[in-house]
Amino acid sequence: MQFSINRQAFIKALNDVSRAISSRTTIPILTNIKILLNDEELVLTGSNADISIETRIDQSDTAAQLVIKKTGGITLPATFFSNIVKNLPADDMTLAVEGVRASITSGASDFTINGQDVRNYPQLPEMDDVQSLSVSAAQLIDIISQTKISASTQESRPILTGIHLALDGTDVKAVTTDSHRLSQRIVTLTGTDAHIQADVIIPAKSFNELQSLLEGQDRVDIKLATNQAIFDLGHTSFYSRLLEGNYPETDRLIPTESTTQLTIEASTLLGAIGRASLLSHESRNNVVQLTLTSGVVTLKGTSQEVGEVQEELVAQSVDGADLEISFNPDYVRDALRIFSGKSVDVKFTSNLRPFTITPAGETDNKQLQLITPVRTF
Repeated sequence: MQFSINRQAFIKALNDVSRAISSRTTIPILTNIKILLNDEELVLTGSNADISIETRIDQSDTAAQLVIKKTGGITLPATFFSNIVKNLPADDMTLAVEGVRASITSGASDFTINGQDVRNYPQLPEMDDVQSLSVSAAQLIDIISQTKISASTQESRPILTGIHLALDGTDVKAVTTDSHRLSQRIVTLTGTDAHIQADVIIPAKSFNELQSLLEGQDRVDIKLATNQAIFDLGHTSFYSRLLEGNYPETDRLIPTESTTQLTIEASTLLGAIGRASLLSHESRNNVVQLTLTSGVVTLKGTSQEVGEVQEELVAQSVDGADLEISFNPDYVRDALRIFSGKSVDVKFTSNLRPFTITPAGETDNKQLQLITPVRTF
């Protein structure tokens, strides 16, 4: 195999596929990047068994300046190879392979490194019974960014580490929960004629990597199968396994009524919680306390070792019964960042029941964050 290419174009492709590569894998060859060259294009693949990313550089891409001299393939150590390419001196580079040894030249630099036979690299998954749809990249970014915060990071309940997507026609409902908080986003897809019925759980880690690739994209073609999902971004394909099992029924966790409601600028509450958490983070239980009494809203953070902070907040309205409630400030800050620049309704039922945060005036729960309070007595 031998080709020359613009180095910056090659680095971008390497960065994209490297998102799928992990040093912690039980399959040693998956710490390598797979490089295949045919008569028309260069294909790079990275995988960690859970996700795989394949990106293609076409010979007709004038910016890439790909010149194909001899077809073939090899796998090379991902981190080492990427670092070499990023530090080469010239604007272009040549990769030549004989057997499992690769020569990388650029300007006056010439590296020779050992790889592995490309035939030993696992094949990308084959998919049967596929359902397909095209979605707006902006809508998909919206779904991911507003729900991934509540996905669990604990492998003791693997099903909760995913984002649950329920597709009904052109409506998508995305939900995550780690049993302490819950995020829900419901959108109607634009620019698609597909009306599919599907219920899948995609690992939040997969979506986190996909979100970075979506920036600057217009639309994404999605293919859903029994145990795999493929997101096609033109010259890049993103493969993710699906989590097996039934996601908990989350609708019953969302309160249908409230006894106390606070309407406030998200940035106002976010700033106050940030200041209160300066103290709460020094405490073992990391809790702040919100008090609503006769229309007055007070936030308090305490640390027995350091001291306390108390702040009276300016709210747009406070309705209902007086309330004193404690919660993890980090959970609420994560939720409020999603509503940046908006006013929010914070609805409570009691000091021991979960409360919700939604855009002010909206009652359809299409954009909802739910937080479980902390018992302090």
